[in-house]
Amino acid sequence: MNAAQEERERKRQEKLRREKERIEGLCEFEQQYPDCELICGIDEVGRGPLAGPVVAGAVILPRGVRILHIRDSKKLSEKQRNELFEVIASNAVRWSVASASPKRIDEINILQADYEAMRKAIRRLGVTPDLILADAVTIPGVAIRQHGIIHGDALIQSIAAASIMAKVTRDRYMVAMDRLYPEYSFASNKGYGTAAHIAALKEYGPCPIHRMTFIRKFIGEQN
Repeated sequence: MNAAQEERERKRQEKLRREKERIEGLCEFEQQYPDCELICGIDEVGRGPLAGPVVAGAVILPRGVRILHIRDSKKLSEKQRNELFEVIASNAVRWSVASASPKRIDEINILQADYEAMRKAIRRLGVTPDLILADAVTIPGVAIRQHGIIHGDALIQSIAAASIMAKVTRDRYMVAMDRLYPEYSFASNKGYGTAAHIAALKEYGPCPIHRMTFIRKFIGEQN
């Protein structure tokens, strides 16, 4: 190995060391709960879009597992999220996703739909967690010990994992919906209110997966 190769290897090892330290930091909070074997991270995605469901993810990781490069799903590329989705799925004790439809969001409002999706995701795990760690909220109607952590998807490994599972699931759904409703470009905007999406709404009106309570200002009350 020549000097240049040695320097590259040194930098690679240093980068790996820092990443391992970062991930270890994402697991520190859970050390406060040595009595909890099954710790479930939970997060949701899709609060803001004009179309599509809100999706919650729930992930229970083994206490000793450390997943390199995991972080808040919003700070990862699509390729990174898809790769981590597979790593999380193969390492998790249990994981699940659940959604609340656009119609349900219109019926009960986005916050209550968030909570409903989270409760469904917890039930779909098939086991009862000892502790739930959620991003910034305490989920009502859940008789399990909980801790809401502000910016939890950036601070806690299991919450970051849940955000990735939810984000990838929702994005894949919106890509599928793009094939049914290509005029709205859901594959690229994922239902968010881009200028092109709003222009399409004004031209074509809503499709079945639009949230009517979110789009009234764009299409008028008559719709």
